[in-house]
Amino acid sequence: MDEFDFLSRVPLGQYVPTQSILHRLSPLTKIIMFGALMIAVMFTPSRAGLIAGVVIVFLLLLLSKVSVGFALKGLLAPLPFLLIIAIIQVFLYSSKLDPTSLVSIGWFHITFSGLWAGGMLLIRFCAIILLLSLGGFVISTSELLQGLTRMLSPLNRIGIRTMDFIMIIQVTLRFLPFLAQSAERIAKAQASRGSDWGVKKKGLINRIRQVVPMLIPLFITSLRRSENLALAMDARAYGIFNQRTSMAEFRYTWKDAAGVILSVMVSLAIFIV
Repeated sequence: MDEFDFLSRVPLGQYVPTQSILHRLSPLTKIIMFGALMIAVMFTPSRAGLIAGVVIVFLLLLLSKVSVGFALKGLLAPLPFLLIIAIIQVFLYSSKLDPTSLVSIGWFHITFSGLWAGGMLLIRFCAIILLLSLGGFVISTSELLQGLTRMLSPLNRIGIRTMDFIMIIQVTLRFLPFLAQSAERIAKAQASRGSDWGVKKKGLINRIRQVVPMLIPLFITSLRRSENLALAMDARAYGIFNQRTSMAEFRYTWKDAAGVILSVMVSLAIFIV
């Protein structure tokens, strides 16, 4: 049945209620914390800072009480594309005049600095994906909505409707698990009608031929789900008010202030190291 387990392969956007110390923080604090760390990991110019950022990401995974193996599954889908980008980076940074040349055959050059550049790019993107996955593990959809509402509330005073932007983010994050569930149902339905989904095929071309028959029903199912969502939003008078209220109000405590200060200091240290 592992062949039909699509949901476990898409950990991004799945909330895991482990009741850890990260889960108990305010939504605004968690958004600022992960946003600051992501910016630091993305733009740090030093290798030591990037390695320190990766270590902090794994420490946060341990604090969240989420399985590290489950979080690492989020890297399987984009890993082939990341490897291609890293290989391109190796050739772009490799030069014939570089004294650290390892392989040089005609126009084909691989240098030690090029390998470092490709490796750092791969590590950087993997750390960003892990941070995005970790944010989804500890921030539920309702918490994300309320945290972004508080963060962007000053823009409403100058006539910018932030509610629509927040709703787009919410629907996008929730759509990924629903898409995986729909793909799983379609694959099981096709297998019950004689399709070869249960047979593991080797080769990229064979795998593509196996997936193609699922694309059209998956596309139709997604359109129907989008239409039902739009009708449900209209039935509940979405957009009639500029601001939305929440049943559960989150309070900002000293733990949240300490978390924001600590995350900003760590992010600055990653960037400056």
